[in-house]
Amino acid sequence: MGGASSRDQSAEASNTSLFSEDELKNLKSNFESGGVEKVTPLIQKKVNDLDNIELNIAVTGEAGTGKSSFINAMRGLQSEDKGAAKVDNKETTVEPTEYKHPSLPNVILWDLPGIGTVKFPANKYLKEMKFKKYDFFIIISHPRFTENDVKLAQEIKRLGKKFYFVRPKIDTDLDAVKRERREFKEEEELEKIRSYCITSLQEAGISSPQVFLISKFDLHLYDFDRLSKVLEDDLPSLKRSVYILALPNLTLEIVEKKKKELKKRVWMLASLSGVLGAVPVPGVSLGCDIGILIGGIVHFRKCLGLDDASLRRLAKKAGKPVEELKAVVKGPMVGEITPDIINRLAWGTSAVVISGLELALDLIPVVGSIFGAGSSLLMTYKLLSGALDDLTENARRVVKAAFGTDENDPK
Repeated sequence: MGGASSRDQSAEASNTSLFSEDELKNLKSNFESGGVEKVTPLIQKKVNDLDNIELNIAVTGEAGTGKSSFINAMRGLQSEDKGAAKVDNKETTVEPTEYKHPSLPNVILWDLPGIGTVKFPANKYLKEMKFKKYDFFIIISHPRFTENDVKLAQEIKRLGKKFYFVRPKIDTDLDAVKRERREFKEEEELEKIRSYCITSLQEAGISSPQVFLISKFDLHLYDFDRLSKVLEDDLPSLKRSVYILALPNLTLEIVEKKKKELKKRVWMLASLSGVLGAVPVPGVSLGCDIGILIGGIVHFRKCLGLDDASLRRLAKKAGKPVEELKAVVKGPMVGEITPDIINRLAWGTSAVVISGLELALDLIPVVGSIFGAGSSLLMTYKLLSGALDDLTENARRVVKAAFGTDENDPK
């Protein structure tokens, strides 16, 4: 009994963390009083929220510190790509400039002018930049954090917002040290730089500053993974999900995180697909909304970086021919998703016996009850789960082909 209870709690956490405790109680209450039809609007609202929620990331710092390069790297772009932020050592930003994520346009990185310039003195900066609209702030500086950076952090803190100090170009700094010294230990040098930054900020009045050392060329190295984990912990659940899905596919760990987030959508989309506008697939007794099912698969593919534009960006980043990455992408999920493909998948799925025990272990009780309302929901759930598994495996192969290593393979 104890083991089953632990497994159920784990399943609840993994499948429903996009819902608050009150929302889950509301789902259960509505299902008990009105069945699947009554919970459908609640699930539809949550899906709409996920599709429409914005994540606004403010990136600020003085000219030449690497703001534009950071913004481009976070979107998987290089400086010469269409839509990339202009990389320049002169302060060219005269007002907040938005840069939307190329695949998820509801994720927006904002390039803010540097604080303390003639046009934006420190005492007017906050009002002009409309700080309240941003979810968190990245304060970028190189080679050291300045008095203006400290003032900015203090004002952000006063507003109750999160901020993080980023020191870019760390690979350049390390290369300079290597040329000067015969003996060089990278971890020791990184710790020296990190400690210097933290101590300087503490002496300037910032308590417990969070400093991250990154490279604009190799974003996945050094402190980027630590920065990403801190952001995930600090963001509320819905925005955390959006942030993870917007990350460039630099490591196998990122791919696994994306799969975990997308898995949370599977049962919601299956519920809607089994209830709304039931359109049967020709040749199979499967009541579902084909548009929702196909739309879900296309969304999974885009988030996992398997659309053509994403593959081209990753190939360019990795310095590989895009054909080399495309060559490892296999299966029906990566081409045009048609009712005929859904039909063939459904025939294969119909042979799978879906036991009540499997659902009890995989879904929380209220969701299990919803699925018990009709076999079409079970079928759609299996179709979406299978598609997500297939796409995730393709994304893994692409990352391995791009970077040629398994060292970041999650254990």
